[in-house]
Amino acid sequence: MGDPRVPEGREARATAASYAPPVGDLQALAERISECRRCERLVAWRETVATEKRAAYRDEDYWGRPVPGFGDPAARVVIVGLAPAAHGANRTGRMFTGDRSGDWLYGALFRAGFASQPTSTHRDDGMVLSDAFVTAPVRCAPPSNRPMPAERDACREWFTAEMELLERLRVVVALGAFGFAESARWLGLSPRPAFAHGAEVIAPDGPTLLGCYHVSQQNTFTGRLTEPMLDAVFTRARQLAGH
Repeated sequence: MGDPRVPEGREARATAASYAPPVGDLQALAERISECRRCERLVAWRETVATEKRAAYRDEDYWGRPVPGFGDPAARVVIVGLAPAAHGANRTGRMFTGDRSGDWLYGALFRAGFASQPTSTHRDDGMVLSDAFVTAPVRCAPPSNRPMPAERDACREWFTAEMELLERLRVVVALGAFGFAESARWLGLSPRPAFAHGAEVIAPDGPTLLGCYHVSQQNTFTGRLTEPMLDAVFTRARQLAGH
């Protein structure tokens, strides 16, 4: 029997393609993540976006590379999204930074006491997270925000390595069905729980998985996700983390 937190087939994949070997700390892992060129479609898309740019950002230098996680290495609460936004994290190089989704997320983290400021605009804006870490299962901006299954699977080694370095982890807040499914897989939950806003599932070895609607404009503009709903999720995360 393998470790229940190891994704299915991980040992076989690691033997066949050990492109994400174990590292000693998150900074070393972040450097390796940012150099990845494994998925040709995603590499082409992220670099095309970084070259053509959006008119509003035409004078900026885009990151245009895979985006590592961001936050407190001693975090007890981890927020898992989907993938970098083309003109958000793909531009700034920090998860959920530089777009409206990030405004919602970091605003909520600030109100909950996890973030030092309510907005995250660029990598050098002074943002500090306390007891929280923000990441995603896919590290490159995908066309139409939809990674292919093979791209998701190719990126899973990075996600697994990062999560396993967060040794104090107690709560995983998954934003959307994609992040929820990948988090459930990593946690070894079987059968896989169905995603729902407010869903709460305890993993076999202790961490709790919380479901939350994604902070996408599709959800926030339509009112499917409201600030009180988002705040309630992070209030519950604080409780579960032992605050």
